[in-house]
Amino acid sequence: MTDLFSIKQRYGIIGNSEPLNRAIEMAVKVAATDLTVLITGESGVGKEFFPQIIHNHSARKFGKYVAVNCGAIPEGTIDSELFGHEKGAFTGAVESRKGYFEEADGGTIFLDEVAELPLSTQVRLLRVLQTGEFLRVGSSKPLKSNVRVVAATNIDLSKAIAEGRFREDLYFRLATVPITVPPLRQRKEDIHLLFRKFASDVSVSCKMPAISLNEGARRLLESYYWKGNIRQLKNVAEQISVLESERIITETILRKYLPTEGIGSAPVVVNERHSEEFSDERELLYKVLFDMKRDISDVKRMLMEVMSGSSQPSYPEPTAVDNHVAGYLPPVSVTPTYTPSRETQEPIGEDVYYEPVKPLSKEDMQREAIIKALRHSGGKRKEAAKELFMSERTLYRKIKDLGIDEI
Repeated sequence: MTDLFSIKQRYGIIGNSEPLNRAIEMAVKVAATDLTVLITGESGVGKEFFPQIIHNHSARKFGKYVAVNCGAIPEGTIDSELFGHEKGAFTGAVESRKGYFEEADGGTIFLDEVAELPLSTQVRLLRVLQTGEFLRVGSSKPLKSNVRVVAATNIDLSKAIAEGRFREDLYFRLATVPITVPPLRQRKEDIHLLFRKFASDVSVSCKMPAISLNEGARRLLESYYWKGNIRQLKNVAEQISVLESERIITETILRKYLPTEGIGSAPVVVNERHSEEFSDERELLYKVLFDMKRDISDVKRMLMEVMSGSSQPSYPEPTAVDNHVAGYLPPVSVTPTYTPSRETQEPIGEDVYYEPVKPLSKEDMQREAIIKALRHSGGKRKEAAKELFMSERTLYRKIKDLGIDEI
């Protein structure tokens, strides 16, 4: 099984909740097959990541990936867009044109908002799924397409079927493997992490200090219903970051930006001490991993400068990314890469190889991050705790538990 952490890093997915992990694992498992997948979930939950995961972990990853928003194409042209048309098939068809199913031959096509397709187009889509054949608009010659179909919708298809707006036989064809992406209110442990990421993004782009929440505001954030899910959370984080002069956000301030109908819709979760410690440890380890990733990139760049003949490698200046949120690793390229084994690696210079580094224990990583933060702050625990995204009380306890001498 591909490591969940590397998948999240690759696609910029943030969160560690069990429902999210389960959905990602299912996407990776089904990717090895050619089965049709239906992704369901409310608007704003991030359904668009899952077709990419399926495509890039499948045998079709070197083929085309075509994403189509079915709800954004007018009903009069949707058939032409999906299946193509012949010259003269309708007014304005001055030449023949391939549709998305021809363009994606050998690859994957993602049909977002599939429930918005008109019934006549649903019939055409059903034929493609059953036989692999389709007709261009204005043509009687059937064409073949070897395409893997992944569809998504935020509409209750059982209700749409009962109302006659969606074909039941098409539903069963699409939902060979159904994947449900959880709403944000079912991912309570991810809400604050996402909020901090969005607030940090605003801080970097607008060159202003990042906002943070006090305990009351954090409880309110995690108990809110979030009807608009991640999209609504992002909007709230951006609004508060720009409009509020205070950088420590209280429950009173946060309430001004939350519609009242979502307050109290879910129970408030009161964190016990062991839960708080686990969260602090996890986020501290995320920060260490993020710093290590940045340091490795800097070392690789300096090494390339030395190998290219530069007499003096340049050292990076601290940037706003140093204040980036713990737990967020930006997405990297999804282009397939090949990493040679130790035996096949070429020497760098004269008989110099990359050697495996002895792994650090969890305590070693925590100790290193705390010492680094204390040095940055000149030994001031309050500032170090802020950099590490934890309370000063928790930092003091960690210093004692890990046997760290005062800096």
